[in-house]
Amino acid sequence: MRKYGILVTVLVVSLLLASSLGQLAGAQSEADEIKIGLVAPLTGGASTTGTDMWESAVLAADEINAAGGINVNGVNMQIKLVKGDTETSREGGVKVVTKLITEDEVDLLVGGFSSGITSADQVVAAEHKVPFIITGASSPIITHRTDIDTTYFFHHCPTTDDYGESTILFVDEIVKPAIYEQFEFADDRPLRLAVLYQDSAYGVGVYDGIKKTIENYDLNMELVAEEKFKMSETDFRTTLTVIKAAEPDVVYPAAFLNEQTLIVSQGRRDVGLNTIYLSVECNDDPDYYTGVERWGEYSIQESRFGPYAIPSGPLQNAVVKFRDDFEAKWGAPPSMMGASTYEGVYIAAEAVKDAGTRDKEAVRDALDELEMPQMVEGMKDGVITFTSDYRESKFELYMQQLIWDESVGETRPKIVWPDSVKETDFVLPDWYEPGSAPTETATPTWTPAPTSEATPVTTATPTEAPTTTPEEPGFEAVFAIAGLLAVAYLTLRRQK
Repeated sequence: MRKYGILVTVLVVSLLLASSLGQLAGAQSEADEIKIGLVAPLTGGASTTGTDMWESAVLAADEINAAGGINVNGVNMQIKLVKGDTETSREGGVKVVTKLITEDEVDLLVGGFSSGITSADQVVAAEHKVPFIITGASSPIITHRTDIDTTYFFHHCPTTDDYGESTILFVDEIVKPAIYEQFEFADDRPLRLAVLYQDSAYGVGVYDGIKKTIENYDLNMELVAEEKFKMSETDFRTTLTVIKAAEPDVVYPAAFLNEQTLIVSQGRRDVGLNTIYLSVECNDDPDYYTGVERWGEYSIQESRFGPYAIPSGPLQNAVVKFRDDFEAKWGAPPSMMGASTYEGVYIAAEAVKDAGTRDKEAVRDALDELEMPQMVEGMKDGVITFTSDYRESKFELYMQQLIWDESVGETRPKIVWPDSVKETDFVLPDWYEPGSAPTETATPTWTPAPTSEATPVTTATPTEAPTTTPEEPGFEAVFAIAGLLAVAYLTLRRQK
């Protein structure tokens, strides 16, 4: 019996020792990890963008880990990504950031899409003083607000002020002269601009950026329509009818991918608003080019990274490699939000390495002093760094025009501005209709459906509209009456 007692004792001691060693190994493993919480809308209305952000972060982490990880004061540490699904809602964002910080105990946060969602969940990160590299929420308020401590937030995407400015300057420099030459408008005629913006911090930010640019540069433009819509709205026809009645020369939606697709297709196909549509950079995505179909032809897409057009210059090879590696791993090309999130993981790794510790305050200070070479997106002076006032990185932005590609049955973007990276000239399509014509002889020829033919701005000549035989009023008359009723209704509602 004594022999069995000794055996039992040995077994118990062995089990306790194995358990202790397992716990020690687990603790050692965690000590050798850098936990990064990836905050993105993996479900809900913006899930397409969120999935791209997650996949890009995984690619970056895999590359860093395969190269040996992060050297932190002589110890090589691996990156462990933790998913944080905001569910495309403010409540979901707050819930998941709280979980990432208090339960998963992440060292840093990367991501954040939608300024409205991020402005809610960043409050939790501020309370816990966790560094947050924001790669997809563009409202300046993210780092400009004063009601919380924003010193732990670093903005690695252009703000709405940045791309609002670039887009409006492009319109003034390229689009406006093309319209005025084609339709023989007087130089002192103000360009008629309509804005259709999401009722969110992001949408309001774009709208404010447009107004600031017009005022700061003293541009000869007037806002003839300023309409809001709710996030994830799907039917824009009534609002677009109101905008059409305002006779704009150009329409600037501030919308997410699914919304922008519907705005352009419903505007051209259903409302007959045959104008130049502008688009915010978050829509430079393969799904947008598929979804907008031919209705998006000749519209304008602001960008800093895209799945198809690659600016010439020093980053060209790096962009091609990133795009090829991403497509090999995930089966589709990356989008812009994926590119900035990919860089965001590398930025986090560089900051931890420079800090020599995972201590959050030390990492924050390292981000303040960060200077690293640009990666796959063009940066001012070729360097990723953050401004001393509001911790914003500054990008080189460019404008693309969507051109129909018969070989793929979709539009593809071509860079048209600035001259340093331009692939081709801006084209004013022959179906385009300006806000108002100065004389009867300047009436443009147009067709109600998209066409692959267009008149280049260098040779465009207005022609007299064809004379048609009057027909019995049909669907078009009914639709026009419905549009007028919609305008009257909205006007009465505003007066009330």
